[in-house]
This record gives sequence, structure tokens and C-alpha cells, in this order.
Amino acid sequence: MNLTRYSADDAERWNAFIKECKNSTFLFDRKFMDYHSDRFTDCSLMFTDKERLIAVLPANIDKRSSTLCSHQGLTYGGLIMSKKITQQKVLDCFALLIEYCKQELGIKQIIYKPIPYVYSNYPSEEPLYALFRNNATLIGRGSSQCIHLANHIKPSELRRRGVKKAMAEKYEVKETEDFPTFWAILDEVLRTCHNTKPVHTPAEMQLLASRFPKETKLYGTFAPDGTMQAGTWVFDCGNVVHTQYLAATEKGKQTGALDLLIMSLIEKYAGTKEYIDFGISTEQGGNILNEGLAFQKEGFGGRGVCYDCWQINLE
Repeated sequence: MNLTRYSADDAERWNAFIKECKNSTFLFDRKFMDYHSDRFTDCSLMFTDKERLIAVLPANIDKRSSTLCSHQGLTYGGLIMSKKITQQKVLDCFALLIEYCKQELGIKQIIYKPIPYVYSNYPSEEPLYALFRNNATLIGRGSSQCIHLANHIKPSELRRRGVKKAMAEKYEVKETEDFPTFWAILDEVLRTCHNTKPVHTPAEMQLLASRFPKETKLYGTFAPDGTMQAGTWVFDCGNVVHTQYLAATEKGKQTGALDLLIMSLIEKYAGTKEYIDFGISTEQGGNILNEGLAFQKEGFGGRGVCYDCWQINLE
């Protein structure tokens, strides 16, 4: 087996490989990963066995902490693997990875974020065993709420009342390309409620929408006068639909605009997708649960899926 560092010349080979992997989404396509390449020192790695790719690791180097990170521009990552890879081969990948980090990169630690199991289309937890074998420490665990569409828990009475309010307002849910308006709503919500801001700019949203028109969709809840009262930017990740952002205006919150939007997504994707993933409702590495956020998502039938973060100490 061999390990090589990814370069731009490998983009076509990389992208062809991830389309066939058992635990991949379009977020690992280099056209997605590289839109913010100026923010990170890429150190993605490619593992070959008899010159055939068996795994890749989307990663970057954080020079300040002397760390190889599962790519910090992505929510999850870890080894993205061929369906044919075996447990022993994954152990071999980790051995090569650790040796490379020590001898070639001279770094102190590896931060590894495995992809949550719902995103895999075949059992893919070999790296969890490899983390155990290499004395990795669990340093973060986020709790996300996911809906299992084939066995959907009935929404709460509160959420159903919200839908009725929105229908009384004659709101309409539809796909839109009005990213600036949605971003303004989102920015207001994140700034006032969470003292933060969106990860993506409107220009970046539009860029990714142009690169991945089938995989990214913006949906809005619109009042009869055409104003957007709620919206969500949705990522189609194969068997999972992920709501990258969810936000509503003050009026939209009071009139059930977000409730109608989410119920519409559930109806739209039931029968074609396995899960809707609302994303984590935790803060500070999972040490704080945002109870209100979790309560809202659980009201639609969402239940817990973990987003983990592991550390391998190389010193």
C-alpha cells in the first residue's frame, strides 16, 4: 500500500473515485472543497493498493497547532472508502497515515471527524475500530436530529398548529434562487440569537448552486405579497437530505412559515430519501445542548445522530 498527498492534478481521479465510494457525498467533490481553498492549507491524502485507490482523506494542516485535521471546511470527513476495502486495509491506512504525519509532516496530532452513519450507503465503520486501536480520544460529540422518512414519527401538536397557521396565511413553499434575501434573514437570526454569522456568503451560495444544481436547492416560504418569510438551503447527499441552514423572519416565526417549509420537505422527499438531517443542536464541542433548537427539530420527528470528533496524539 502507498500514501500520496493530493495535488490539483489528481482532481479528476479523486472525483471519479468518490462517486463510487460507500460513504461519500458531493461535499467531497473537489469543486465543492476547493471553493474556499484560500482559507486552508490542503493536505488531503490518497491511499492506493496495487496502484488502485482504496481510500482518500479530505484534510488540511493547521500550522498553529501542528495538527492534521479532517478538513475544517467540511462538517464531517474521515476516510472515504471503496466498497471493497477490508478492516485490515483500513488499519493499514491508519498505520501509513500516522507514519506519514510523524516522518513527513512532523505534526503533533490528528483530528479526525468520521462521517455520520446515515450518510453511508453500505456499512462503513471500519475507521472507528482503527481509532480505538490507535488510542484515539473522543474530544467532541455533536447531537444532530434526523428524521427517518420510512418510519417517520408523527410531528407534535405544536408543529402541526404552526402548519395550520401558515396555511391560514396562504403561504406557499417553492424553490427559489433569491440567495441575498435568504442570507439577510439567516444573518439576522444568527446575529441576534446566536451571536454568529453564516459560514457562506451569498456569492458562495450562488457559486456552489451553479456548480451543483442537482445537489443544492434553496426553498422558501412566501407570503401572498411575494415576501420570503422562511427559507432553507438543502443539500442532497444521496440517501440523506441535509438542511444546511434554516431561518425565518420574526413574522414567519409567529405564523408557522418554518413549520410549513419543513413539513413540505418531509412530504417532498418521503419515498425517495432515507433521512432528513437537520444538523447539530449542540455548542462548544457538544458540551452544551441548545434545548430550544433540539425541541423544534424533535417536534417534527427528528431523533439523535452523533457527529463525533476524535484526536490521535502523536507525541
